[in-house]
Amino acid sequence: MATTTEAPSNNEMAKNAFDLGAFVGDLGSIEDDAASDDVSLDGLDQELEECKNDDVVTNILSKVELDSIQDYIKESDNLVSLHEQIRDCDTILSQMETLLSGFQGEIGSISSDIKVLQEKSMDMGLKLKNRKAAESKLAKFVEDIIVPPRMVDILVDGEVNEEYFRTLEILSKKLKFVEADQLIKGSKALKDVQPELEKLRQKAVTKVFDFTVQKLYALRKPKTNIQILQQSVLLKYKYVISFLKEHAKEVYIEVRAAYVDTMNKVLSAHFRAYIQALEKLQLDIATSSDLIGVETTRSTGLFSTARGPLKNKSAVFALGERINILKDMDQPALIPHIAEAGSQKYPYEVLFRSLHKLLMDTATSEYLFCDDFFGEESIFYEIFAGPFAVVDEHFNSILPNCYDAIGLMLMIRIIHQHQLIMSRRRIPCLDSYLDKVNIALWPRFKMVFDLHLSSLRNANVKTLWEDDVHPHYVMRRYAEFTASLIHLNVEYGDGQLELNMERLRMAIDDLLMKLAKTFPKSKTTNCVPYKQL
Repeated sequence: MATTTEAPSNNEMAKNAFDLGAFVGDLGSIEDDAASDDVSLDGLDQELEECKNDDVVTNILSKVELDSIQDYIKESDNLVSLHEQIRDCDTILSQMETLLSGFQGEIGSISSDIKVLQEKSMDMGLKLKNRKAAESKLAKFVEDIIVPPRMVDILVDGEVNEEYFRTLEILSKKLKFVEADQLIKGSKALKDVQPELEKLRQKAVTKVFDFTVQKLYALRKPKTNIQILQQSVLLKYKYVISFLKEHAKEVYIEVRAAYVDTMNKVLSAHFRAYIQALEKLQLDIATSSDLIGVETTRSTGLFSTARGPLKNKSAVFALGERINILKDMDQPALIPHIAEAGSQKYPYEVLFRSLHKLLMDTATSEYLFCDDFFGEESIFYEIFAGPFAVVDEHFNSILPNCYDAIGLMLMIRIIHQHQLIMSRRRIPCLDSYLDKVNIALWPRFKMVFDLHLSSLRNANVKTLWEDDVHPHYVMRRYAEFTASLIHLNVEYGDGQLELNMERLRMAIDDLLMKLAKTFPKSKTTNCVPYKQL
């Protein structure tokens, strides 16, 4: 049965023609979009599948396919040539790949060799470093224990001089080295050398001991300038003491004891002789009867000639030029034989200052020398135990017989100035001694002051009374005595002294009132009232 196909109507054909144009437009748009990287072609196969039954689309696609085949046929030679070129490129790339793979293998092998060489180099460097370190330690060990013949000659037969002391330092380093480490003590090399080192040590100790003792004995020679000998000779060889301290302690103690004994005796004798010479220059100022309230003989003036010349007794209550001693604190100590040759005499405070000036200068020099030479400050006090004892013995004999209150106060001020001098020098070695002297002076001054006070309180009015309108000689003594102590207290402001002076003023007031009552009748005079004096 034949099938009859009904021809489409014009409207349907027009509709199909319209749809085909739209499809062609869509196809062109698809091709344009396919040429763009930004447009996706997803869904194109589905649309072609839906339109495969469309004759127009089929004809168009067939024509396109035919045109494409013709294009391919025209370009067949070029495609063949391109294919051959691509194949040649593949061959070349394959060869390059093989070559590069070989290079990579060789480079890997070279890298391994380089790594091995680096490890060997580091190992060799470490071994070299260790060998150098071992060589350095071994060389130092050999150098520290070896005893050169030249060194032996100098220490055994050489003269004690600067070269000898340099060699002694080398020996000291070797002795310290062998004692420093237990491992070193066990070495066979040291066992061969150590006996020789010990012999050298003993020889050196004996030699420097004899040398040092000889120099110490030189200090005992009469008229020896001790300070010059210490500075110019002993200090040059002070390494001897360090060597003995480190390597012969018992010998060092012996040398130290010899120096202490020598200087103790020398300085003690020096101060004893100086004090004996000073005692010949002493000018006695006051006795136990030279007091403010003690009566005097009118016919002989203010003071009795039985108690000394007037030129000396005038200093009992008046300070006068004695104050100048405080202005001459830095002056050198007196030279006794020069003063004696000039028949000069001095109040005791002058001798006191001179003695302590010498003591300060000697102590300062000896303290610094002991610290530098022995490295010990304590040795100073052992040496000066003798000189301190000599000075104390002298002072203890003078002080109980001193009735000069002005002189005692001057000595107190001198000690204060000496303490300041030693403080400026930064030398503490006399601190305790000066404090002790100061402590001894104050009670003695107080005792003498109280004697003056008691002389006023216990004065016999009948023997003191004079029917005279002139100032009484007791009042003159009091005025001079008080003015002197006030002057000596200006820069110190000693409250205790001011209190005692007030007690003295009250006692003189009472005495004057008693004397005033002995007048038989009042007299009109032009005298200045007491309160205005």
